[in-house]
Amino acid sequence: MSEALRCDWAGPQPIYFAYHDEEWGVPRADDRWLLEKLTLEGFQAGLAWITILNKRARFREVFDNFDAEKVARYDERKIAELLNDAGIIRHRGKIEAAISNAQTCLKLQERTSLSAFLWDFVDGKPVQNRFKRMQDIPAQTPVSQVMAKALKAEGFRFCGPTTVYAFMQSAGMFNDHIVTCPRHEACAKLAETFKAPTV
Repeated sequence: MSEALRCDWAGPQPIYFAYHDEEWGVPRADDRWLLEKLTLEGFQAGLAWITILNKRARFREVFDNFDAEKVARYDERKIAELLNDAGIIRHRGKIEAAISNAQTCLKLQERTSLSAFLWDFVDGKPVQNRFKRMQDIPAQTPVSQVMAKALKAEGFRFCGPTTVYAFMQSAGMFNDHIVTCPRHEACAKLAETFKAPTV
């Protein structure tokens, strides 16, 4: 894809191009992937997303591929190991939040899936925005504010409305590729056949 056609936030690193072209905005309903993305968005707070992309492989390795049952059992010894791992973001608060969020996810899954809970905020259907410029895309929306409040009520941490909106965009709940980007139409077509789980 021509760089001139992509949303201008993507790049110039190849890993960023791949993220934009293959992942961002694609509707996802897998609980493990959603927990991973929500966790990584929390780690990204205050940093550039490219920092997370460059470290994601290591994050997956040391966080047991974000298996909620495994992460939920992490103890102080594991936290110490993570704090000494230069391959990830060494922030105690964010690491502890990742563990707590895995525990919260398991509690939530006793009554519904994480995917069903999250997709319910957009009535199970990806929202097709039609922004012409990246500058017009909001950092947060009333929907992300409501979701952030609900996540916090469940016990999730590092999930403010701006973080949550970035998560919703990446998970395809909102198609925020600008209309001139080829991925806008591609993600819109994926949305037509997407089936979100119900609560």
